Amino acid sequence: MDANLTRSTMKNITRYLGLVAKLLLFLLVLGFALKNSHSVIFNAYLGYVWQAPLIVMLGLAFVLGALTGVLALLPNQIRMRRELTRKQRTVDSDTTIVQTDFPVV
Repeated sequence: MDANLTRSTMKNITRYLGLVAKLLLFLLVLGFALKNSHSVIFNAYLGYVWQAPLIVMLGLAFVLGALTGVLALLPNQIRMRRELTRKQRTVDSDTTIVQTDFPVV
């Protein structure tokens, strides 16, 4: 009984610590955004110019970097899933029971 109480208490403490950490991270990013709210000019090819706050540019760069990383890992992930499926099929086919007329000794 005491172990269950401790386990549920630990789950609650962990949940609250996670919420506090998320709140602190949000406040940190919010403070960063408020301190760097001035506009930045992004000059691209063919004369394209985009003007936005610094936090928007940094957020966009972060999202594009994360997306590029996920897309770079996607072919490897697909190959590994196919290999796992193929290995599971061979294990399943190797473990099938074959009926024979031989007596079991």
